[in-house]
Amino acid sequence: MAAARATLVDRLRERARTLKRDTLTLYLACRDPRTPWYAKALAGFVVAYALSPIDLIPDFIPVFGYLDDLVLVPLGMSLAIRLVPEPVLADCRARAQAITERPTDRRAMFIIIAIWIAALAFVVWIVLDLIR
Repeated sequence: MAAARATLVDRLRERARTLKRDTLTLYLACRDPRTPWYAKALAGFVVAYALSPIDLIPDFIPVFGYLDDLVLVPLGMSLAIRLVPEPVLADCRARAQAITERPTDRRAMFIIIAIWIAALAFVVWIVLDLIR
């Protein structure tokens, strides 16, 4: 059971990476002048919907809330990918892969964390000053 579960988790993780790469691929295809207007329109809609915090069906509705995320977004991506010409798609996939495989700079993460800690400390200092 544990081995089957590990493979399921691995498959879901890989699927999430693929969706992330395909979202970036479609975004790049929207900006490519070789992409036909109808493919740009659908790809732009799918990318905007996939990245939007606003859903067609709100997530708090049981079962149906995640239906759009699990069904509509992958179906829309699949259709949009089929509409993009193959040479453009191959070029955009290569560019998306290069972008996602870039090494990350941990210094930026530490700077952002330091800013949040400093902001929190400032707020605590102000609150303590007001209480006294």
